[in-house]
Amino acid sequence: MSHQLELLCRDEAALLVIDVQERINAVMASQGHVPRIAALVTAFGSLGRPVLVSEQYPKGLGATVAGLRDLLEPPGQVAGAESPSPSSIAPLVKDTFSCVRDAGILGALRELAPRQVVVTGIEAHVCVVSTVLDLLRASYEVHVPHDAVCSRRPADRDWALHRMSAAGAAITTTESVLFELVERCGTDDFRTVAGLVKTIPVEG
Repeated sequence: MSHQLELLCRDEAALLVIDVQERINAVMASQGHVPRIAALVTAFGSLGRPVLVSEQYPKGLGATVAGLRDLLEPPGQVAGAESPSPSSIAPLVKDTFSCVRDAGILGALRELAPRQVVVTGIEAHVCVVSTVLDLLRASYEVHVPHDAVCSRRPADRDWALHRMSAAGAAITTTESVLFELVERCGTDDFRTVAGLVKTIPVEG
């Protein structure tokens, strides 16, 4: 399937955070994805753009990690682009590896109706890649910041990124996503994003 890759457009983008949960996150190869995802969640919220968060079997894998959970709105609250607070839907529970194959998450995504989806989370080679391939098949334009996804084994993450790229996803970076969303310097949104960039670790 051929996809026309473009710069991210603030008015057409949504963020999807996949399964960054306490017990599974604790065994990831690194933890550098967490502050990057936090920066993205904060930026999307500041810009009034929607954030979807999934949890895989939370009874066994735990809740979304505190550093991200604290940025989200109360359960069940959905905010639109007009909201000044994080436009998030509190974690949606799934048992499918692909978010797109869960009726609740797919329904929320269709209601929000973004053209572009920025996908982050864990594990890159299981739930992330499955979701990305299904999003592409459903004709969404998908952007994956390579530094905001992770797996227990680095090789699994690397091959998942290669597979997503080959399928038509744009493999990018957290900082690229942030600056594409604000488009120009000298604005309040730019200053917010510039501050968030400073929270991104140099490595990890």
